[in-house]
Amino acid sequence: MASLSFILGESIDSGAWDRFVAGAPGASLYHLHGWKDVIERTFGHPTFYIAATEAGCVKGVVPLVQLKSRLFGNLLVSLPYFNYGGICAESDVVRDGLFREAVKLAERQDVHSLELRHEDRWREGLPTKTHKVSMRLALPTSAEDLWKAVGAKLRNQVQKPRKAGVTIAVGRSEQLDSFYDVFAANMRDLGTPVYPKAFFRNILDRFPDQTWIVTAHLGQRAVAAGFLAGFKDRLEIPWASSLRTFNNIGSNMLLYWSCLDFAIQRGYRVFDFGRSTPGESTYRFKEQWGASPHPLFWHYWVPEGSEIPEVNPRNPKYRAAIAMWQRLPLAVTRQLGPRIVKYIP
Repeated sequence: MASLSFILGESIDSGAWDRFVAGAPGASLYHLHGWKDVIERTFGHPTFYIAATEAGCVKGVVPLVQLKSRLFGNLLVSLPYFNYGGICAESDVVRDGLFREAVKLAERQDVHSLELRHEDRWREGLPTKTHKVSMRLALPTSAEDLWKAVGAKLRNQVQKPRKAGVTIAVGRSEQLDSFYDVFAANMRDLGTPVYPKAFFRNILDRFPDQTWIVTAHLGQRAVAAGFLAGFKDRLEIPWASSLRTFNNIGSNMLLYWSCLDFAIQRGYRVFDFGRSTPGESTYRFKEQWGASPHPLFWHYWVPEGSEIPEVNPRNPKYRAAIAMWQRLPLAVTRQLGPRIVKYIP
């Protein structure tokens, strides 16, 4: 039997990488090689894509991105900005080998932590965060069956914005401005720096057959919007927002129903509502659609004497900054946000 080899750098065959990901049972959309281009073009971060090969065939991969700043530290993450990533391999032997290579890289880059975002409790003994879950709904074969299953109360909530005149548009780049206007306003209200519009444009350009934007309009104004990304049998909504001033008409309910309908029409079998904290409002919102929680395991390696980083809104050290951000003019947050958020994994 040939021994494993590990390839890091531009010599990796992106086609062979993606063929492996397409056939690997544990792969996610974010294991595809194209995200390297998206992240480098949008944020300029160093990326380190490691492939394990045997007799010239890819047996496993791990995509890694380095985020280095004075404010948030020096981090190596698979994959920042998204719910999934980590090591994808055909066996535990390959997975262990890729983990060792990732640790070697972390030591060479002198990072404060290595973060691997997995969907299984892969390795005992590593520091692990398990406080988030992915909310998923198994889809029926027809929208009519789902409409019956959601119940009368939720159906009424979907019909309310329809009666108020809310309309739905599904598209791609022609919907980007509408999506971003809603998204940027919502992020400001949450006290969170916003991604640059170029991030979403680059995703649409790099994955033309797997990404869409769904927008809810009241008249000429976008009042809610979601970004969809599909892979294999799963359609995910990693970003969704609505304008608070229009919450009384429930436009987000029609938005989500339209996304579910779109998923069924496209033949997806699972709708991924994204990650939530059990018991919080977003968790309950997704649960009402029939979604159930799937655990997420974010594993860490840290140098001896170091701690797992807490770069999240729950960290008390960021509360004052969040409150200040919520008071800034929207135009200011759209200018400053991308300069900050690029370093938040």
